[in-house]
Amino acid sequence: MRRIKKALVWMGVVLAVCSTLHAQDDSEKINSNLGFSVGSPLNPIGQFTKVGVGLTAGIGYNLNEHHSFIGEFMWNYLPSSNAALQPIRVALQDNSINGHSDLLAGTANYRYQLQRRALGAYVIGGGGWYYRTFSLSKRVTSSTGITCTDFWRYWGFTCTSGTVTSEQTIGGYHSNVLGANAGVGFTIKVGEPSYRAYVESRYHYAPTKNINTQLINVTIGIRY
Repeated sequence: MRRIKKALVWMGVVLAVCSTLHAQDDSEKINSNLGFSVGSPLNPIGQFTKVGVGLTAGIGYNLNEHHSFIGEFMWNYLPSSNAALQPIRVALQDNSINGHSDLLAGTANYRYQLQRRALGAYVIGGGGWYYRTFSLSKRVTSSTGITCTDFWRYWGFTCTSGTVTSEQTIGGYHSNVLGANAGVGFTIKVGEPSYRAYVESRYHYAPTKNINTQLINVTIGIRY
């Protein structure tokens, strides 16, 4: 919950800054966006997480009508699948254990767009910092003789000679890596001076610890 509040506060600040800059720049060199997203994880991470929701906010500079650079912040909440939790629940005989993952990213992106009066289309891509947390609802201590699988590695447990190392107590862990993204979007003008609603599909890849992260994010939002 604290992460959600921080993300919302950060995005509120971005919107306030963008509105001020946009009002001061008649040439519309400043661009910004804010959107609600649905994230669909792909394998291998798709084995461990389910479809989740998130937010995306960005601010950037338009070189001209076609070329733009954008700095973006992205947050996605991804609940854990039953398959990811079942080995832990069975081994510890505790069906009350739950978990989830948070994916946050700060990226620098290039956008090429074709814009008409009402409709537009664009391609976008870039890369940057991806931060992923993995959290269990309670701390778990591994016992002896548990066969090592990716489901245990996903939660941060280490293995020795094919078995999960015993006496590890883990409630979650995090991973910081560089990653990349690419996508396509469509816009429609909804107001003056240049407010546009947009729909975008973006692929994200980050080689996070133990299990790499691959995600398709579909975002609906507003930009100007």
